[in-house]
Amino acid sequence: MRTRASTLVGRDSEADRLAGLLDEARSGRGGAAFVVGEPGIGKSRLAAEAVRRAQDAGMVVLRGRASATGPTVPFRPLTEALLSLVRRGVPLPADALGPYRPILGRLVPEWSTGESGPSPDSLIMLGEAILRLTAAVADGHGCVLFLDDLHDADVESLAVVEYICDNLHTQSTALIATARSEPGPAFDLVRSVSRRESGTTVELGRLGIADAPAFIASCLGEPDVPAGLPERLWRDSAGVPFVVEELLHGMVDAGTLVRGEDGWRLRDTDATSVPPTVARAIVDRAERLGPKGWLLCSAAAVVGRRFSLTVVQRVTGIDDRSLLEHLHAGVEAQLIARDDHGLDWYTFQHPLTAEALRSRLTPVESADLSRRAADAVAELHPGLPGEWCQLAALLRVGAEQPVEAAALFAEAGGRALADGAAGSAVALLQRAERLLADAGEPGKRADVLEQLLYALAEHGQFDRAFALADALAGLPPERRVALHVRLAWAGHIAGRWDEGMAQVAAARALLPEDADVAATAPVDVIAAYLAMDGPGEDRHAHAEALARPVIAAADRVTPTALCQAWQVVGIVARDRDLAEARACFDRVREVAKAGNLPIWEVYGVIGEASIAWLVDSDVTVVEKARDAALRVGAITLAENMAASIAMDSVLRAEFALASAQIEAALTAVRRLRLVAVERFLYVVCAALAAHQGKRADMERALAAFRAAGDEAAQERPLAHGLAGAICALLEEDGAAARRELAVAAEVEARSPTTFHLSGTNGLRVLLSAVDGEVGVGDVVALGGRPSAAMRWNRQFVLFAEAVALGRAGDPAAAGAKAAAARAAGEPFPMARNLALRLVAESARRDGWGEPVAWLREAEEHFHGAGVAPVASACRALLRSVGESVRQRRTGTDRVPARLRALGVTIREYEVFELLPERLGNKGLAGRLHISPRTVEKHVASLIAKTGCPDRAALVDFARRFRD
Repeated sequence: MRTRASTLVGRDSEADRLAGLLDEARSGRGGAAFVVGEPGIGKSRLAAEAVRRAQDAGMVVLRGRASATGPTVPFRPLTEALLSLVRRGVPLPADALGPYRPILGRLVPEWSTGESGPSPDSLIMLGEAILRLTAAVADGHGCVLFLDDLHDADVESLAVVEYICDNLHTQSTALIATARSEPGPAFDLVRSVSRRESGTTVELGRLGIADAPAFIASCLGEPDVPAGLPERLWRDSAGVPFVVEELLHGMVDAGTLVRGEDGWRLRDTDATSVPPTVARAIVDRAERLGPKGWLLCSAAAVVGRRFSLTVVQRVTGIDDRSLLEHLHAGVEAQLIARDDHGLDWYTFQHPLTAEALRSRLTPVESADLSRRAADAVAELHPGLPGEWCQLAALLRVGAEQPVEAAALFAEAGGRALADGAAGSAVALLQRAERLLADAGEPGKRADVLEQLLYALAEHGQFDRAFALADALAGLPPERRVALHVRLAWAGHIAGRWDEGMAQVAAARALLPEDADVAATAPVDVIAAYLAMDGPGEDRHAHAEALARPVIAAADRVTPTALCQAWQVVGIVARDRDLAEARACFDRVREVAKAGNLPIWEVYGVIGEASIAWLVDSDVTVVEKARDAALRVGAITLAENMAASIAMDSVLRAEFALASAQIEAALTAVRRLRLVAVERFLYVVCAALAAHQGKRADMERALAAFRAAGDEAAQERPLAHGLAGAICALLEEDGAAARRELAVAAEVEARSPTTFHLSGTNGLRVLLSAVDGEVGVGDVVALGGRPSAAMRWNRQFVLFAEAVALGRAGDPAAAGAKAAAARAAGEPFPMARNLALRLVAESARRDGWGEPVAWLREAEEHFHGAGVAPVASACRALLRSVGESVRQRRTGTDRVPARLRALGVTIREYEVFELLPERLGNKGLAGRLHISPRTVEKHVASLIAKTGCPDRAALVDFARRFRD
């Protein structure tokens, strides 16, 4: 199948200019237009479209073409144009030509009369004869003289064309010619005619990316183009239409682009080969530059699409003058262009040019040029800084020196990892590892594998990291230890505790019995991280016990191990002393900076950010930490921070924002298979639902959490305290909330967590104070814990102090604590108003604070948030103390349409929502702060409206409706 564009795309303005030229010619005001541009840009296609329009308008067309193929034939394009009339049987108007017919007869034998006329050697006479012919055949409709590929025409033909251009203005003839915009007699003619205004130049540029879909659709004959195909072809063709067409044809032939019942489909491959037609065109242009020009282009092609002129000169040995001459010739031939990289840098204009030139080299020639280029790069740039290292590696591959190439790829990968570019490091190190595996170099391969495993873990490619475990067999024990440590780290990062512990065990089994701290430190620190991830009430103590000896041997362990040890201690210290924790994270940053470990600097930043967020609720520091992680390619760290940011939005009651953040984060962590982060996000999702009083949504999220983790997961206390307890309180079910908090505290005692938002040191303290279970001293003691100082917890602890102080008969101190609590809760409107509702009864009973104002504030908030049980409770409490209550007639929209159609009211629906819990009338009344008699009336009404035979059937219907 040929893939040629059936319509013009992206050439509307140029086509309009040629159409205007034809209109002028038909009106007796002839002119000339030269369509110019690089090879394959679409000059002939545009001109042919203009010729088609001319024929449709009834104009006579003379068509000729110059050619570089075969022997040089004088006046070839003009002769072809005249012969096109003969082939179509257009009669020769002999009387109109007079003495000029014999001149034309020299070019077209059929027109020869045997008579003599003006000297045919006069190019002016030949030009005049053609002008008179076109005027005669125009016959009132106009004439077009179309000359294609003038860059291949002889100079005599060009001289005739110049004469014709200068004398068209009174004719009914339009001359349209195409020529390449490269140095030569034809382009000189174009510029000369344009300067004299005897003709116009229509310059064609490359198609833009916006034109690519329409152009490809025209080639394929279908409006729908496979996703990704326009970008790929535009990239490989540089916007040259001919190259696009040839690439499409090659993809169809190769089966990369296939046509099915549903249209065209692109198979998953990025490989693009140079079509033979494109390669021939490129090579022909390079060969025209002569032997030195060809050598220059070949050496540059070996270097790549972009190349350093200094390197190319060192490879070729061409002197300065010749180098510049041939370089400028390559630029004029539109093979080469200046590159923005610097004064010494040039680039091939088309992405496929270098590949086309390399395809003409023999394997021996290619390897020799590659070796010489690699040597030149090494000599000119000692130490191979920056991109030179990767370039030298690629050249060593081309020189068939795989071990040397692998060493350079490994060096470049190590630099990328040190700079924090984990993704780039993975690509470079994988290439080094494959080269060494093929070359049979196990020792050197082990060095690369160690770096590669670390880079894979940091970039979130855990499956690929674990898949390399089989490659460890046969390596020396000390190397295997290092690689098992890397895999254990991958297990920690991915939240795969079992796999991580298995790798730790494998590493310990390989250590000698008398191994010193330098050998054991890497194993111990990763074991410490996994200890914090695993089960057990002493896991934090065990983790710190593993990390402390590494810190004590700071001068004998690697900077990475030391950073890890300080990080572990900082995490553990957060539970006992925030200042100590902050100092530990500072040490992480200091060691990382001194050891040039940017990723570990980010770990330190994240540790400090976590403290700032927990203490002050400053989410900007978390956002900055995430951005820092992204800058160094630490994808897993960035996703951890994204999850924390989503949690912050939930706590701030920014629910729509939180929902979007959770969805985006879950998509990323599922793709990366970050199990621990995924578990945490399910808890965040559960909290999002719980903080809006949406129990069904919360239960679905908790089910996903349980499916993704185990009973010892660190997030479990959050599931009970931050989700379950809050949801119960928003349902006015205080007993359920207290049960959830008790479970959270029990789980935390059994398996300490690094998450401190479960309520154990916050909300549970407040409820204990409200219940009269703790006094001022108890609350102060509980509030002295570091986790109680975290802002989310602090608001509840301060309210608890206020309740205890009020009960102790100190209303002034209680009021002051309540004011401090409200200030601490300012970022958390839902939690702050829930606390106001919880403490209002104690404040009213004990005579402190502003319970009425607080209840009104809370009622306003929860009514607006659609949390009816709490809003209703606030109204009931206000009525109980004789306060007037604003009537709320809104909220009908909360009733599902199906029930609303049955006539169910909002008050009846509030009862209906609680029926699945199988509470009696008294229990329902207590939850809704209404009388049991009112509940009885609502239940009876619901039975009648739903058609249920009795209360049991209504409860069953309500349960099915909820599920």
